[in-house]
Amino acid sequence: MYRSVLPVALVAAMCGASAAHAQVTFEDILKGPGANWLTYAGDYQARRNSSLTQITPQNVASLTPKWVYHMPKADGLRTSPIVYDGVMYVTNSNEIRALDARSGRLIWAFKEERAKKQAVNRGAAILGDRVFFVTSDIYLVALDRRTGALLWEKKYGDIEEGMFASAAPLAVKDRLIVGVAGGDTGMRGYITALAAADGHELWKTNTIPSKGEPGSESWGNYREYGGGATWLSGTYDAELNTLYWATGNAWPDFYGGDRTGDNLYTCSLLALDADTGKMKWYFQFTPHDTHDWDAQAWPVLLDISFHGKPRKVVVHANRNGFLYVLDRVTGEYLQATRLVEKLDWASGIDAKGRPVLVPDKDPSPGGTRACPGVRGATNWMSPSYNAAIGLLYVVTLEECDVYTSSAKEPEPKKNFAGGGAGPKPSEPGQFFLRAYEPATGQKKWEYPMTGPGESWSGTVSTAGGVVFFGDDDGNLVAVDGRTGNHLWHFYMGEGLTASPISYAVNGKQYVAIASATAIFSFGLFDPVPNGEAPKVTITTEPQTRGSGFK
Repeated sequence: MYRSVLPVALVAAMCGASAAHAQVTFEDILKGPGANWLTYAGDYQARRNSSLTQITPQNVASLTPKWVYHMPKADGLRTSPIVYDGVMYVTNSNEIRALDARSGRLIWAFKEERAKKQAVNRGAAILGDRVFFVTSDIYLVALDRRTGALLWEKKYGDIEEGMFASAAPLAVKDRLIVGVAGGDTGMRGYITALAAADGHELWKTNTIPSKGEPGSESWGNYREYGGGATWLSGTYDAELNTLYWATGNAWPDFYGGDRTGDNLYTCSLLALDADTGKMKWYFQFTPHDTHDWDAQAWPVLLDISFHGKPRKVVVHANRNGFLYVLDRVTGEYLQATRLVEKLDWASGIDAKGRPVLVPDKDPSPGGTRACPGVRGATNWMSPSYNAAIGLLYVVTLEECDVYTSSAKEPEPKKNFAGGGAGPKPSEPGQFFLRAYEPATGQKKWEYPMTGPGESWSGTVSTAGGVVFFGDDDGNLVAVDGRTGNHLWHFYMGEGLTASPISYAVNGKQYVAIASATAIFSFGLFDPVPNGEAPKVTITTEPQTRGSGFK
């Protein structure tokens, strides 16, 4: 490993002495995002709605870059920063860095050189005086958040089983909830809780049932390699003490002949007791999936009026093309509406929540055209919800693919997917930012994007009435949350595969996002004396610094 650390006294001076010694509590996280941004999604409900109001539709046009931090050797950053008391924590594959959130200056850096695999990393978690992240070879790492000193690391999976780790941990009470990726290779997914104190396992819930367990009858062969990866973080309802975690596709991805049945609990949303991991209920969006439509999109927890009655719901914009509303207490199916126009594999969703299938839409050796495409009507790009406006903001993709299946014998742990999928050159996909009313599923407005159809960026909304997102041309864009009207944009110079956040330091609101290789932070224009040009701090870490950086 390497570690580069500024003296603790300097850290205290940069971030405030109280910040250097404060403890991040469970109650702090429950408060939701304000000056701090304490989880990947900002809060436990995945609403990604900042309570900050300084930036508004009236002044957002004066937003300017305040600093840029270039991550060494980064390519395709997917981290969503977390911020606590003026310190920002950002991750890359097997590494994490603490930055001064006002200037982008490096406070400390930690990289686990031991790691046996390189993969994307989506972010960190914070609790107490510690910051946590996962390595690609499936270790949960705990560091002193002030100094970057390693406290402990705990292995919770085996890359030899065809899996790896990429999701930001979720800190709940005294534990970290983590999952595993790799469902396209032939593995068995799970969700596990590890103690924040020392990393010991508190519980583990498999997403594919063992023989004889409920749900095992929904499989033919390949149950032990059935997929159901958990490569995205989940959400949490403190009142119900319930975790909501989405699961990935069944394996092999595009060939379902030897895995007859619904293949539980793939492409599902699981409601788990946070103390024990016991399943309270499940809902499967795509039974017997043959199109690689993971359910790994964010389960957003809302309290809304549904058909004239108050209801605790979970809203899920699914890769299969439908926007679902479920009762989050019982798992009861309430409603499903179309996310996209290009949807032809099902004619609708029946009263029990099962898709009404259109014949002959499964992959075939010669190729079958079906909509949406393999990337889905949406994906892991973060939605956001502004309760004051009553709208859910979702990045969607209008695209169809040609799906093929393979006659080869499936081989687990060898990247065998059973076929493949891709669009026709004459039918490129197009991204849209769309605003939906959750109670009805009605689309209120849309913002069409130009570009190559390669965006993976999500959204953040603010109490000031602005929605920020990364578009398909490499811009950070601001639109009016009520109307979708364009307000501002900034060209980042490279593709965006991460979601923006908003935070505040010393009373000033910022918006930050990771581009492919750097972290950008923006704030409102500050007048400077004597007509001087405003300054932007650009930090590029050297490739060598003493014996620490490699």
